[in-house]
Parts: sequence; C-alpha cells; structure tokens
Amino acid sequence: MSRRTWCGLVGSSALAMGVGSLAACSSKTPVSTSPGAATTALDKGTVSTLVAAMSTRTPKTLVMPRLAEGLTPPTNHWFSGLVFGDQAQPVFPMPLAFGLTKSGFEFWLPKLLVSAKTIGSEQGPRLGLSVDGVTGGVVSAYDAASVVVQLRDASGKGVADVRLVQGSPTISVKAITDIKLTGSSAFSAAGSAWQATVGATVFGLTGDGKVSGSDVTLATGKTETFFIPPTTGMTVADLASKVQAVTGTDVTYEIGTNDVTTTIRYAAAGPALVVSMPHHEGSLVSKGTSLGSYDSIYGKLELYATETLAWHAKRWDIRTALDLSKLSSDQKGKLATQVAADVAATKPYPQDTYFGGKGLYRDAMLMEIAKAVGAQDAAKTVKDRLTTALQKWTEPKGADARATECFVYDPKYHGMIGLAASFGSDEYNDHHFHYGYFLYAAGVLCADDSALAAKLAPVMDLLAADIASPTDTGFFPQWRPFDAYASHSWASGTSPFADGNNQESSSEAVNAWAGLALWARARGDKALEQQATWMHSLEAQTALAYWLAPDTSAFSGFQHHIVGMCWGTKRDYSTWFSADPTAILMIQVLPAGPSAGYLAASPDRVSAAITEAVGSGDYSKTYGDYCLLYSSLAGKDAAAKALDTAPSVADHIDDGNSMSYLLAYLMTR
Repeated sequence: MSRRTWCGLVGSSALAMGVGSLAACSSKTPVSTSPGAATTALDKGTVSTLVAAMSTRTPKTLVMPRLAEGLTPPTNHWFSGLVFGDQAQPVFPMPLAFGLTKSGFEFWLPKLLVSAKTIGSEQGPRLGLSVDGVTGGVVSAYDAASVVVQLRDASGKGVADVRLVQGSPTISVKAITDIKLTGSSAFSAAGSAWQATVGATVFGLTGDGKVSGSDVTLATGKTETFFIPPTTGMTVADLASKVQAVTGTDVTYEIGTNDVTTTIRYAAAGPALVVSMPHHEGSLVSKGTSLGSYDSIYGKLELYATETLAWHAKRWDIRTALDLSKLSSDQKGKLATQVAADVAATKPYPQDTYFGGKGLYRDAMLMEIAKAVGAQDAAKTVKDRLTTALQKWTEPKGADARATECFVYDPKYHGMIGLAASFGSDEYNDHHFHYGYFLYAAGVLCADDSALAAKLAPVMDLLAADIASPTDTGFFPQWRPFDAYASHSWASGTSPFADGNNQESSSEAVNAWAGLALWARARGDKALEQQATWMHSLEAQTALAYWLAPDTSAFSGFQHHIVGMCWGTKRDYSTWFSADPTAILMIQVLPAGPSAGYLAASPDRVSAAITEAVGSGDYSKTYGDYCLLYSSLAGKDAAAKALDTAPSVADHIDDGNSMSYLLAYLMTR
C-alpha cells in the first residue's frame, strides 16, 4: 500500500545505502508515504512545459560564488549561507556549528548564552582544519538532511569532500586525492581514536587517516570523521566505536488518520550517531538507549546510535472555511449584514505579492462566510472580484504587458518571482508566506470548479512547485524552504547572517502548507495534497514547540512566554518590523485561518501570552484584532468576552482580516 522513492543526493551519484532496512514507523491507518513520488501537477515533464510558457526574467542579481556547476541553487536552506554572499557564513547542522575558512574549515559546539529576550549561543572553542593546497570550498552536493562542501585548490580542482549532516555530531572528510589536514591543536590517543582539547571542548577523530601531532594524512578515497562527544555522557574513547561516516540521507513520511510519521534515514556502514530535538523526542517511534545529551537553543538533544530517526506529529484538519453550521439565525443574520458591508468597503487589491496575496486570501474568507450565511449578493460580488484578480495574476505572459500583478520565472536562480516583489521576495525571502496566500485563495475559489482550477493552473502550479516541489527537478529545488529534520521552514533566501537562517512567522508557514493542500485538492493531485498535509503537520508541531507554546524552563533568564524568531543559533523575542509585544504575538497567529486548529492546542498558555502582548487588555491598537482573536482560545468565557470586545477593534483590522471573519471566528469558539 505504500510507495518509496529515494531523495537522491543532488549533484552526486545515487546514495550508497550500506544499512539495514528501516525501523517500523507506521502511524495509525497509514494512507500514503514518500516524498518524491510523481504528482499530476509537479512532475519534471509537466513543470518543464509550464516554465517554457512563462515570461522569464532575473529581477535581482544575487552573489552566488560557492555553488558547483549544475546544482539547483539552494535558497532558503539551513546551509544557504555557505553558497551565497561574498563571504561564507557559519551554518548550524545541530548539534555542531561549522564555518568555511580560506584553507579548510572549522567547527565547534555552540555555548548557550541566555538573556531576557534571547535564548542564544556564542561560538565555543573551535577546532580548525587546514588542508594543503586548498584555497576555498563550494557546495557540490546536497540532499534532504546533509550537504557536501568540496574543498578545492587554486585551479578549481577538488581536493576533499566535507559532509555536514543535520542531527549528527560528526563531520566526515573524504579525500579526493592524497591530502594532509593540519589541526589547530595537536591530537593525542584516546582508546582506538584520537582527540584534541581546545578550551573546554574535546574533539574526536577516527577513520582511515594516519595521525601525527596536529597532522592527519589521508589517502585518496579514504575518510576521516571528526566529532564532538556529548556534554553529558560518553567520552571520545567511549564513542569512537560508534562513529560512522554518513554518506547521505533520505526522508519518507506516512499520513495516518490522526497523525503523520516522518522517518529520516542516515546512510552509513552501520548505525550512525544522531541527536533528537525536543519535538522528535516527545514522540519517537522507537527510543533506544541515550548515549548522552547536548545543550542547544531548543533544549536537550539526546544522542542515539541508529539507522533512522522517526517520530509522530498530530494531523490537523485542512479546511476551506470556518464551520458556521451551528450558528443561530441571529448570529447568521448579524454576519450577513457585516459581510455585505465588508465586501462593499473593500479597497483595490495591493499590487505586490505579500499584501496582494493577503487581500486575495481575505476575499476568499469573505466569500465563504457570505455563502454560509446566505448573503448571496455579497458572495457573488466577492467571487467575481477574486476570480478576475487571480486570472490576471496567473497569466503566464502577464509580465510582458505590465509591471505588477504577474509572475516571472527566474532561470538563473530557478524560481518564481512575483511582481511587484516585497520584503525581499526577489531575493527569495518569504516565498512560502506570500505564495501560501495565493494558493489558499485559489484552493478555496476552485474547490468545486475544476474548470477554473485548470485555467489558473499554468502559473498556480508553478507557485506550488516553487515552495514545495516534491523532487529537485532542475527548475526548482526540492521543498525550497522546508526542513524535514528541523520540521519547519526557513524564510531567508540567501541567509546572509552569522546566526544562520531564520523564520519569524510560524503561523504563515503553517498557512502556506494548508494553502498548498487546498490547491492540490482542487487540482485532484492526491500525492501533493498528502505531501502538504505532512508539511502542515510538522510545521504546526514546531510552531507550538518552539514559537507559540515553548518549554523555556531550562533557559533561566529568558523572560517571555513566546518566541518571535528562531534562527540557526538563537531564538529571539522580537520581530523584523516591530518591538511591540502585540506585534510579536500577532506574527505567530495571523491569519488564524480555518486550517489553524493547532492555535487552540495549548489553551493554558493563551492568557499569559495575551497579558504579555496587550497588558491591560486594550485591543484597540494595531494588530489588536488578531490578539483578540487569539484570546478567545483560552476558553468559553474568554471567547464570550472577546465577542463583546470585537467592536472596539473596528478601526484596527489587519489587511488580511475582516470584521466578518473576526466575528465568525469568535462565534464558533
């Protein structure tokens, strides 16, 4: 009943498996598995035809000096900082940190550093490795949870391949030619392995190399693996026999009735060293014996020797509309009056992809409310307006005729760029936030209209491919922003930061995968819908675990109930655009759509977050509408109070929201 396809290493030969079969990882009543399966809309052949029909343009030149020829540019990845920018940025594959140097690389174990507004870390003691003849490095291959950095000489010839693996405390070096690595500290024997001590950190190495002092010589084709033992648990000598060089990774998933199961397979000669993050640990399919733990900005990372990391996440409903069927006739009458007023007062759609997308989404919600409460004139008006706008946005050659409300395909960086760009979307920032609104609106509009879906599909399918291509087709990377190991998305396109990549709006990320699922459903693409359901479940799981309802008990000194931004090496109580506590909460809630049931998962946390965000309870302020909406999730009394308070925010309704939606949401609590 299940299918499997391997997510092969991009830019390299097929994965060298060398490991046993997967551990059992089925959720209840599994109905589908495996990313990479062909879909009706996003297979390579279909995408090729759609791209050929598009206007093409590269609106903004990006600096991309460290990518091997032939690879699809990996924007929005945890390791994007290695590829883009004049200088390579550090990256954080968890639990380690890694940086390229002029003659090789260095790595370290981040050291926690907590303040009132930040759960952060600082650079721990570093072990540097220089390689004779090396003058730099490029990303030469990557897969679902690992990346290869090829160290090269002045002629551009490869000298060694360095593999970083998410969730692994190891870094392997495979010699392309005979090489000598020189460490920044001398090595001494540690049982069957070697170790070097830098400050308070002990570094280990084991493998095929010959060690003498600070030098490691490695013959062509041979591999040496560097590692750092856990902060609690085993020593270098204890761990040496369990160290394996990972040669690739693969991700599969299963969709069950109530949950989804994700499995990451680490290809190696035997069980590999892998750490679980807190959101994995709470629902691991099979928990072995912990070998120790590492401190991290997300909590304790437990170390195991395993072939696979598999865990469950709750499956949440993905819906086109709020369920208004149980409202009283009086409530429906009030909504009918309000929705007619909101539709009549709607301003022209903004012309950029973010606010324009939010406007389309807002109208889709108004249309569904109007239909549900019998406001037929309003429903027709908003449907016609939404249809006209989406048909305009989805003209494949629209950019040949106008400067806005259109998309182009960027052949240089392999993606869809909306015109006008906003918030750096022409640098690949925030595509899932922006395009999620378009997909959601189109999925709602076309839910019962396959003919209209077919008209919108030539461009809408490419937006889906841009953010969620099931495979690397060469036209788009696989799952552009989505990180299976971290189980959430990354928002920065080029990640020009020393703190790694980041994501602010966890709720808009969840909304993106709901929108993808609804569009796939409208298109009859069951495989893509199941992929979107998997992504939606994981993104909701981590939105709760790390942003909206985080366990911060281990981070003494952090003084807030939520987190506003998560980075590779820190978590901040902040946003990009405002220090207002109302904004910090709002950006984890909006658009609070019909598919955001996870927002109600921790009612005991709602009141504290609301008190922190709005203080005395005055919601009549910018972003107050979403905070009021969120306050209703604390319980029936809170919902009733919020409904009474709603008129006070009439002058502070967000452009992706409406008074109709706010009232409907509160009435259904």
